[in-house]
Amino acid sequence: MKNEKILSKITDFRNFLYITWKHLNLPQPTKVQYDIADYIANGDSRIIISAFRGVGKSWITASYVLWRILLNPNINILVVSASKNRADDFSTFCLRLLHEMPLLQHLYPKDDQRQSKISFDVNTASASQQPTVKSLGITSQITGSRADLVVADDVETSGNTQTQFMRDKLSEAIKEFEAVIKPDTSRIIYLGTPQTEQSIYNKLQERGYKIRYWTARYPSEKQIKSYGSNLAPIINNTWNIELIGKPTDPSRFDEKDLLEREASYGRLGFNMQYQLDTTLSDLNKFPLKLSDLSVMNLNPENAPEKVIWASSPELQHNDLPNVGLQGDAYYRPMEVQGQWLPYISTVMAIDPSGKGSDETAYCVTKFLNGNIYLVDIGGFNSGYSEHTLSKLVEVAKKNKVNKILIEENFGQGMFEALLKPYLIKEYPCTTEMVRQTSNKHRRILDTLEPLISQHRIIVDKTVIKKDYEGTNMLYPQESALKYQLFYQISRLQKEIHSLPHDDRIDCLQVACHHWVQHLAKDQELSYKQRKEDLLNAEIEKYFGDNKTENSWIKII
Repeated sequence: MKNEKILSKITDFRNFLYITWKHLNLPQPTKVQYDIADYIANGDSRIIISAFRGVGKSWITASYVLWRILLNPNINILVVSASKNRADDFSTFCLRLLHEMPLLQHLYPKDDQRQSKISFDVNTASASQQPTVKSLGITSQITGSRADLVVADDVETSGNTQTQFMRDKLSEAIKEFEAVIKPDTSRIIYLGTPQTEQSIYNKLQERGYKIRYWTARYPSEKQIKSYGSNLAPIINNTWNIELIGKPTDPSRFDEKDLLEREASYGRLGFNMQYQLDTTLSDLNKFPLKLSDLSVMNLNPENAPEKVIWASSPELQHNDLPNVGLQGDAYYRPMEVQGQWLPYISTVMAIDPSGKGSDETAYCVTKFLNGNIYLVDIGGFNSGYSEHTLSKLVEVAKKNKVNKILIEENFGQGMFEALLKPYLIKEYPCTTEMVRQTSNKHRRILDTLEPLISQHRIIVDKTVIKKDYEGTNMLYPQESALKYQLFYQISRLQKEIHSLPHDDRIDCLQVACHHWVQHLAKDQELSYKQRKEDLLNAEIEKYFGDNKTENSWIKII
């Protein structure tokens, strides 16, 4: 009798969610969690739940899966995540609740039924080739599955959207959901927070999916216009100017907690993952473009007198990992002219760090005819250890560095003192301390923006590959992207804290600033001057000593 009374109430999913939360010893669901639950249960057949990180959307949806099974044991549900492990965790959680919750125990699989974390049946389900719940990774073999409900739980991650190629591959993979879903009353539900400015959740809206946003803070006037009618009514209907920036779910994350998370993620990362804002309406928001770089195979000893930049489609490097924004790309020079001459000098810049999340970054640049050639870049996460110091000296020796520039902001010159014994032993080289005082991101932009926009920075192809592949080996996949130089270049903004990590781009700025005084020597003027010098030398050689006057008479 008691169960019948409960069953009569759980036709509203929110009541079932309350029972589940109570069983898990969680606080009562918040207003935002109830609102998400209502939309999951009563939304359209193709929906996207775009809610801030930590709101509990995966747990809510797991409860929804169990609720659907309770109402219809013959349903088939496919759970897909970015990784197989995450999808398995989802199904394992559901299976455990079937075993533990009194309301669901009659559905726990029998001994002769499937009952693994990969797939399981429920007790009263009819015989079927398809399990009641099946979990797969997005790169798994989805073809052959059939489902009444597809739950795509965080299929987009920072790891599988690092490059344009990866984003295109993910976009194609999720199209398979439409092929496995059953007709008529079937549904596809996406859960996630955007990981890039070119999020698949934006593209899905073009395919007819309805999206609803639950932001962590009440949005600004500009943001609320960009969300339009897709902003959750619970936020939109209570919004006013006085509430801008205030938490929408203070019982989940209060103002202090959100401030700490914003400082940790950086403004851009926080805007995406907590405010769900991927708009790039301001063209000046990201002033540095990868397409303004010239990328080519560089010689370690010399470079051409003149490098002519262009961005024609046929010049695009399709074999390089592109971590830039949509539409951005790497291009090879249209042409190189003149002779290949020795570089004027080689400089290595080092940005030391302590033992926190920052890294000790370095970059090596060479200079010729007004152009800066980037020949090496990297970083170490071991602070000022013996390994880091010896590797830095090894890099300097390999590239025949003439001078090492070290940021003085770390330990008042302590890093230079630690590095010098290694230099004396392996590669005696001049060092120079560089002190930075102005706002970091403003200083970086003031130096790099004119250089990159005028195509003065030329990058070795191997540097781009090393920056991507080497960093992915050094750091976890979910954070590696933020440490990469070319990610930092393409995402740098004028505001403070726009990057979670800026060690490598800061290092590049130090090196480039060193060359600024030499940039008055324009490569075109240098090229013409050298041609004139060669012509004069040939004339002098032809006429010889003290015969100039007679020779001119004969020619006339």
